[in-house]
Amino acid sequence: MNIKEELYKACEAFIEDRLKTVQHTIDDIQKSLTTETKSSAGDKHETGRAMLQLEREKAGNQLAEIQKVKETLAKIDPSKTSKIVSLGSVVYTSNLNYFISISAGELKIDNIKFYAISPSTPIGQLLLGKKVKDRISFRNQEFVIERVL
Repeated sequence: MNIKEELYKACEAFIEDRLKTVQHTIDDIQKSLTTETKSSAGDKHETGRAMLQLEREKAGNQLAEIQKVKETLAKIDPSKTSKIVSLGSVVYTSNLNYFISISAGELKIDNIKFYAISPSTPIGQLLLGKKVKDRISFRNQEFVIERVL
């Protein structure tokens, strides 16, 4: 398996993890909503239900967000390489290494650190369209693109 495929798999695992967490939250809220019975303190009960409804709505929004991230990742073909930085590129620089994909944070493959970043992040925007030997200036740091896969 090549480095890009491994990074892609790590991003898939990241999404699955988030998905499980949100799904678990939704299940817990659902359970709480169905088990909560009307108590003698009716107002308290209604407030509790309203809070649970809000939590469920928030979790639903997170679920929709994860779906969008999943769709972005699905657009990447890990077997394809390009000389110009675009969605799906693995970028080695004189400073850090990046996988232009989704915002999944730091990933380690064969003891090499990569940062999975979305193309819409500030650094992602700077890297898009660049090629080997291009200089980038970001947060008072200058670095050079050494390799693009």
